[in-house]
Amino acid sequence: MTLSRRMFVGGLAAMPLAARMDGMSLFTGAAPHVVVVGAGAFGGWTALHLRRLGAQVTLLDAWGPGHTRASSGGETRVIRAIYGPDRVYVEMVRRSYELWESFEPSLYVETGALWLHRGEDAYVRSSVPILAELGFPVDHIPLDDAKRRYPQIDFAGVKSAWLERRAGALYAQRACVAVRDAFVEAGGAYRMAQVEPGPIENEAMPAIRLSDGSQLQADVFVFACGPWLGKVFPEVIGGHVRPTRQEVCYFGIPRGSERYGPKQFPIWIDFGERIFYGIPDLDGRGFKVADDTRGEDFDPTSGDRTPTPQAIARARGLLAERFPELAKAPLIKAEVCQYENSPDGHLIADRHPQASNVWLLGGGSGHGFKLSPAIGEMAAQAILSGTAIPPLFALERLRELGSRSTQFERK
Repeated sequence: MTLSRRMFVGGLAAMPLAARMDGMSLFTGAAPHVVVVGAGAFGGWTALHLRRLGAQVTLLDAWGPGHTRASSGGETRVIRAIYGPDRVYVEMVRRSYELWESFEPSLYVETGALWLHRGEDAYVRSSVPILAELGFPVDHIPLDDAKRRYPQIDFAGVKSAWLERRAGALYAQRACVAVRDAFVEAGGAYRMAQVEPGPIENEAMPAIRLSDGSQLQADVFVFACGPWLGKVFPEVIGGHVRPTRQEVCYFGIPRGSERYGPKQFPIWIDFGERIFYGIPDLDGRGFKVADDTRGEDFDPTSGDRTPTPQAIARARGLLAERFPELAKAPLIKAEVCQYENSPDGHLIADRHPQASNVWLLGGGSGHGFKLSPAIGEMAAQAILSGTAIPPLFALERLRELGSRSTQFERK
């Protein structure tokens, strides 16, 4: 797919890096020093974009890029463009595809994504005109055709099926490490350290405190702390970033079979009483089944990551219902990760309200990883050039939100 050299995010220009080498327009004299806290997907890409735009950048992380406690850890993530009526995300996905592919094509495996709805499918239908305009083909597949195309699936209870042809899987932890390595190769400074924000003086934060007792000064600080963002900034973020426990299972496929591999089987999302999604068997790692339904509150630092029998039983129940050949498949691996949910499922990308040189990035809400190249580019341009960020990601909105929702509940 050919993507344009210039795109618009919420009507705001977001140009490729090669065309944006005037990035220091907000700063005079020497290149500004920017410290990015968090080497996950958001922080790593932000640091890389900042460095490529000419800033002096230091990237810090307590445990390393894509580590097990991070929301960016684990093996794989889904990249897809169906986002209901939220055009801003479709445009960001388009830009992210371009950046992922130009960065390292081997991090992406195209599989397509099969959306299975047991009820109404307004979320997909509302996205179709936007997808068509931006070059993402989506097919509404009659159920009889779907049954012939995917005999591995029992379509009982499914009322509609849609195939998003351009969707696929990203290698998550591998990507975080690759971005960190590219950042260092580009001249960025990376170190492992735990960080605490410093005091705010005259509407700015002069320095942060590191775990060795030292302080680190900079012109700008970017905190991309994932599930820890609320704890790091309790008064500004607090419970507006809520980590939840999410369990993932990998099941063994039949010996010698390619029926559940990426060439014959797509990523799938099943909208039932609970929302499950899965990724086909990549590199012999197993058939991934994940429960997207928001779990209970979870401490990403000290929380017990032992998989529960209840979660494994739910995954097996889904297999028995939807993929009967795998009903008794062996469990190869199970793991516990977390989402970092904002109240409305939207991202957070904004300045600290009391410190003009501090930026806060987070609220991935289980769907931010795929967007991270575009998020990093957007943040870097805002920091260095003053490019506006869509109001959808502003901190101000958080004070006005009532009940919580997820990305799929925005019809």
